[in-house]
Amino acid sequence: QVQLVESGGGLVQPGGSLRLSCAASGNIFSATVMGWYRQAPGKQRELVAYVTDDGSTVYAESVKGRFTISSDNAMSTVFLRMNNLNPGDTAVYYCNAANNGKIYWGQGTQVTVST
Repeated sequence: QVQLVESGGGLVQPGGSLRLSCAASGNIFSATVMGWYRQAPGKQRELVAYVTDDGSTVYAESVKGRFTISSDNAMSTVFLRMNNLNPGDTAVYYCNAANNGKIYWGQGTQVTVST
C-alpha cells in the first residue's frame, strides 16, 4: 500500500519561506505526476503546482515566481519551496501523486502565514 507523508509546514511571518516535502512509502513507487494542492478554510481545494516524470512543471498563477516544485529522480519524493509567503497562502497543503492510473493523497500539512 502506498502512503504519502508530508512534512515542513508551520507558522511563518509574511515574507518568509518554507519548504514542504512529501515522500511516498510502501510498495516500489515511481509516480508519473506529483503535485501539491491546498485548501483554505471555507474554500475549495486548489492546485498549487505539479511536476511530471519528464520534468515539466505547472504552477497556479497566484504562486508563480514565488513557489518552486521539484522531485527526486525516482519520482517518489516531491518538494515545494515557498518564498515570499503572504497571509493568502495560509491553508492545509496536500501532496498528490498519480501512478498506474491511481491517485494518492497525503494527510495534509498546515501552513500559516501570520504576524
